[in-house]
Amino acid sequence: MDRRPVYYAVRMSIAAVVYAGCWALFAWLGDSWLQLLVAAALAVVFGQFGFIAHDLGHRQVFRTRRPSDIAGLIVGNLCIGLGWGWWNTKHNRHHANPNHEDHDPDVSPAVIVWSRDQVARSSGLPRFIAKYQAFWFFPLLTLEAWHLHVASFRALMNPAAKRRKLELALLIVHFVIYVGAVFAVLSPGKAVLFLLVHQGVFGLYLGSTFAPNHKGMPMLTKEDKLDFLRKQVLTSRNVRGGLFIDIALGQLNYQIEHHLFPNMPAPNLRKAQPIVERYCAEIGVPYLQTGLFASYGQALGHLHEVGAVLRRPPAQGAAVG
Repeated sequence: MDRRPVYYAVRMSIAAVVYAGCWALFAWLGDSWLQLLVAAALAVVFGQFGFIAHDLGHRQVFRTRRPSDIAGLIVGNLCIGLGWGWWNTKHNRHHANPNHEDHDPDVSPAVIVWSRDQVARSSGLPRFIAKYQAFWFFPLLTLEAWHLHVASFRALMNPAAKRRKLELALLIVHFVIYVGAVFAVLSPGKAVLFLLVHQGVFGLYLGSTFAPNHKGMPMLTKEDKLDFLRKQVLTSRNVRGGLFIDIALGQLNYQIEHHLFPNMPAPNLRKAQPIVERYCAEIGVPYLQTGLFASYGQALGHLHEVGAVLRRPPAQGAAVG
């Protein structure tokens, strides 16, 4: 549980240098179609900044709130345009009740539906999507970054929002500089394509790193009465794969350990993993660990199964759902 200041200093310094390097390359290339490659690379860097913001939110980097909030506002609001306060509140609700139909905002049926009960209650766009939502899932992730940006601004429209003026000002500064730079360097057509590629890959990357953690795992309802350990372990999935997967997924591939010890520094999660796995085996709690593609298969299989009722022709004279 000890903090890892040197690790985070190095990690954040590397991320900052690569972030600045991408924008320097963007300025150097000028009005070129090669900028679409820069957009994709910058999307990955934005995703890595998102992981750093995540760790700051859990106080994995600093023990106290103030430095965590200051760094989080810079990394989240100013650097990548995501509302720090709104996202922290949302993410803490997820940690308190992972995969709970009524309490986890990450499985609310906004577009994708995650259980048969949600399918039965769905209407409009979610019901239309649900029929073949396994095929829609990854294409929809290209819109995830836009959704997060809009949700960040929407949350700050509430006068009761904490640090409302500061967070709103930082978001506005980010988008003025970001959009202004893109249109100042690129022709209008290339600028629009740059934004679409950058935000699309950013959303796809974020969604693809979070999907293996819980999607396709058991969904909980008010009837489920589980203790803390079982609530966290049974709804989470680890992803194995070595150093590359650790970096690509921001070490959130140790999702079970992260949910049990949310303020444990990210590089320590892999050390806790065998201890937690052994303990779960001792007390008879299922502990799931798969490869990356197997995790996607389980998530998509679950989504396809959930929508199966909408693909079956209704019985004669009866309505579906």
